[in-house]
Amino acid sequence: MASKEILVIAGEIVMREAKKHGVKVLPVDSEHSAIWQCLDGKPTESIKRLILTASGGPFRGKKRDELHEVTVEQALKHPTWTMGRKITIDSSTMFNKGLEMIEARWLFGLPIEQVDVIIHPQSIIHSMVEYNDGSVIAQLSVNDMCYPIQYAVVYPDRVPNSMHHLDLAKMKALTFEEPDTETFVSLRLAREAGHAGGTLPAVFNAANEVAVEWFLNGRIRYTRIWDCVEQCMARHGVRPADDLETVSAADTWARAEAEKLCRTY
Repeated sequence: MASKEILVIAGEIVMREAKKHGVKVLPVDSEHSAIWQCLDGKPTESIKRLILTASGGPFRGKKRDELHEVTVEQALKHPTWTMGRKITIDSSTMFNKGLEMIEARWLFGLPIEQVDVIIHPQSIIHSMVEYNDGSVIAQLSVNDMCYPIQYAVVYPDRVPNSMHHLDLAKMKALTFEEPDTETFVSLRLAREAGHAGGTLPAVFNAANEVAVEWFLNGRIRYTRIWDCVEQCMARHGVRPADDLETVSAADTWARAEAEKLCRTY
């Protein structure tokens, strides 16, 4: 099993060591579990793209100038999932989806250019894989983290459970939208971090953690979360992520830089 943050900030190192020692990294995040199940051992050259689904959060359809006065209480009202405070804020800003893009890049050994995001408000399709022949394979279930956790625990088996199962006949609709990357710039920043690699994903993650904490404490505006991360990334001199010490140093630098920036907002 692997945590999201470790795979984001040191995915290259983690997957290199896993391959070296013949260790399988089994995802438990719902989106990555879905992709893993859809891939079913198919070769990477047969894949056109990985498609991560996102609910869109509580501010889906809003523009940036409508979000300046967002309160903590408003940002914590997620439409489909019940999560911790930090992850819920990340979902509302779509930084959570940005982190998942970088995570998927390393987990499945594909360039970030082959990782996309689509808005799916119902959160029933957890992610999809599009193949070179035009086929799209999706994984569906009710929005309960027990499903991906169970699959990782009992893999490669599938066993019965007492959880609520999906009833497609009761579904009114499954809808999809393109994400608004001008408002939710976290997706653009994630793509930049995933493309550059090295220490930039660590900066992306650390700056966001600091900015979210400042927002939760009522010390910066909601939209400043995006500003803080973008400015930290622009100021960082990217280095190869050759070892954990280098990654850790970038994380430390980003946290200090983000604190400085937040004091000026």
